[in-house]
Amino acid sequence: MATPRLFAYAAAVLACVLAGAGVALAVLAADGGAMTALVTGVAFGLPSVVLGVVVAARRPDSVVGLLLVLVGATAIWLGVSELYPLAVTRRPDLPLSGLYVALSEGSWMFLYVPAGLLMLLFPDGRLPGPRWRWAAAGLLVVPVLFTFIVAFDPSPLPPPFESTPHVLRAPEAYMPVLSAVSIALLPVFLGLLIASAAAVVIRYRRATDEVRRAQLKWFALGAGFLPLTLLLCWASYLFLGTPDLVVAGLALTALAIPSATAIAMLRHDLYDIDRAISAAVTYSLVTAILLAFYTAASFLVGLGAGRTSPAAAAAATAVCAAALSPLRIRLQRWADRRFYPVRQAVLTAVEELRGRTHAGRAQPEQLEETLRTALRDSMLRVGYRLPGTSTLVDAAGTPIDPAGAHVTEVRLGGHGIGAIVRGTTGSRELLREVASASALLVEVVRLRIEVNRALDEAEASRTRLLHAGYEERRRLERDLHDGAQQRLVSLGMAIRLAQRHLTDGTVDVDDLLDRSVAELAAAVTELRQIAHGLRPSSLDDGLGNALAMLAGKAPVPVTLDVSADDLPDDLPDDVATTAYYVASEAMTNAVKHAGQAAIGIRVSRRGDRVTVQISDDGPGGATMRPGAGLAGLADRVNAAGGVLRLTSPEGGGTLVEAVLPCA
Repeated sequence: MATPRLFAYAAAVLACVLAGAGVALAVLAADGGAMTALVTGVAFGLPSVVLGVVVAARRPDSVVGLLLVLVGATAIWLGVSELYPLAVTRRPDLPLSGLYVALSEGSWMFLYVPAGLLMLLFPDGRLPGPRWRWAAAGLLVVPVLFTFIVAFDPSPLPPPFESTPHVLRAPEAYMPVLSAVSIALLPVFLGLLIASAAAVVIRYRRATDEVRRAQLKWFALGAGFLPLTLLLCWASYLFLGTPDLVVAGLALTALAIPSATAIAMLRHDLYDIDRAISAAVTYSLVTAILLAFYTAASFLVGLGAGRTSPAAAAAATAVCAAALSPLRIRLQRWADRRFYPVRQAVLTAVEELRGRTHAGRAQPEQLEETLRTALRDSMLRVGYRLPGTSTLVDAAGTPIDPAGAHVTEVRLGGHGIGAIVRGTTGSRELLREVASASALLVEVVRLRIEVNRALDEAEASRTRLLHAGYEERRRLERDLHDGAQQRLVSLGMAIRLAQRHLTDGTVDVDDLLDRSVAELAAAVTELRQIAHGLRPSSLDDGLGNALAMLAGKAPVPVTLDVSADDLPDDLPDDVATTAYYVASEAMTNAVKHAGQAAIGIRVSRRGDRVTVQISDDGPGGATMRPGAGLAGLADRVNAAGGVLRLTSPEGGGTLVEAVLPCA
């Protein structure tokens, strides 16, 4: 069984044959105007033929592709049929078929049949209902009846076929009846075309599928270029005095209808069709009002200044511009409410939320709920991008995974501050508008998240520092109790024993004093070690000297870059101590996790900031885990008013950088 695709291919071949025959007739006619008419017909019909073949190839079971090819083929046939009389005038010896001449008089109706059937069957190839069969049958039967009735008319044929005998001739007695029937068929055929157009509207109102509704909107947008042709005709008569601009309107229509139909069948989501329709309606109304204003102003001013007065034209233009300046925005809002209600609803909702937030009656975190309600998309998410991160989080700070959904970036001042993650509805163009309208609200929420995180981090850091202080006190107490304190107690008891037996000779006082001195020296050593854990004594000679001693004790090569000019002796002690411990802890981690990797320590001062950088060329992959040494360093640096940064990509080494204030 042949599919509509095969018929579409056959119709496309027939269109090509017609175009070739037209070229031959144009050559025989030897008329430049004839060739122009042929080129115009082919140009009007070719887009429909090509796009019809594409649709038929992609949708082989749909008759839409076939009907598009037929629409283009009829336009080409119209151009070719106009050439035949010219060719006969130049070459009377051409073969002439009397039947063709007779039937061609009423065949113009067939030009509208493919377009009418396309409106009836678009987009699924089925009629809107059983009652519409009469409309499809009428579109096929009425042109046939009209063509044959006109062919039976015994009136002389138009030039150059005046001498051609009538192949079909009705008796004179029947002609009044046939004429009445042919005239009656004209409004019937017009009614059938109107019914075909109404079928598109009815089908749209019945459609519940968003895809079907989008396809019908695309088709309506293409058909909307017909009113544009009327506006161009009006403008042409107004400015040029001739209808020449109608050709441009017809060309646009011949391109727009097949293009919109092909997009509807193959890529209905290519663009936001509601936005396109709203813009088309708005600018069509603006153009119509502009032409009406210009016509009326030119007429009224021209009554006094003259029809061709430049002053009249200038005055009319000024009146039009002044009148349309505030009107366009109102027309756009009206068109949005009528043809693009989703856009109007969501932009209004965002504006109202912004106003209520400014008045203190709402929170900017309600943006996601507001957009979900306005767009009727319960899966929509609003994500916020915090500074220095690439992930999205919601208003509570929880990470968001788009999982392949379309993400529309929200930008402010050229920087990405968030994104809108589409759920089930919303075109990309509409979401871009929503993102632009919501930018300020997203920025406010983003800053609030950042502030809350900073406060939470400060609270957590304070808690960690408090616990670290308690742990350090317990460690010092344990070290003092188990070490120096025990030695001093033992020393005191030995001295008390020597005091009691100093004169009786029962105790070797010299040996006892020697052991006491040794115990005292050991206690002093332990106390120095404990004190060194609080503040290294090497810092007494400056940070550079302390770091040099630290690097000398490392089991791996350490490159030290410290400029004495950058680090004066009056560097605050707390800054020097913090910098020392950053270098010590980072170097210890590098030795522990990076193996025999080389380590570099660089300390520099710029203005009121001291920067300490510790790098290694190890395997990388270091993280700042809670309770680990780097986390403790971060708390120590934050407590000093500085910032600790960790950069450790896999396989790329590790860099620990601390920036400390030293004003």
